[in-house]
Amino acid sequence: MHEPKFYAINYWLKNPEGEVVDTSEGGVPLSFVEGSPQVIMGLQQAVKGREPGARLDVTIPPELAYGTRQDNLINRVPKSAFEGVDDLKPGMKFQTNSGEQVQIVQVLEVDKDEVLVDANHPLAGFTLNFEIEILEARTPTEEELEQHLGPAE
Repeated sequence: MHEPKFYAINYWLKNPEGEVVDTSEGGVPLSFVEGSPQVIMGLQQAVKGREPGARLDVTIPPELAYGTRQDNLINRVPKSAFEGVDDLKPGMKFQTNSGEQVQIVQVLEVDKDEVLVDANHPLAGFTLNFEIEILEARTPTEEELEQHLGPAE
């Protein structure tokens, strides 16, 4: 059986014009254990088998990133669901808690009685262009395994 590895990387997320829109440079590197649900599959596949010091450009399709946009995640909800919010405007984001799942929804439009919200991830449907630098690639500690993958069964 393949033992998962711990990785720490610096990343530069670039828009289609090649401009950096997000980076870990100068901050905390992104660290994860292979199989962690917190890190998109495309990044996990890109680093697999690579050694520290490697730098690579990676293009990640939506299916290996935040998924394709789903129309069923765009819904009209009663304005009363936003009770206590005085000045509801398109672009505002809210965290919802429906049962076990926490979702972030973005307000698309507001009318007299209803609000159109979108629960798609803001990067859903986008192909992501990353430049990554591998800082660490090693066997994870027990603590890291539990932190990133949950308790062993």
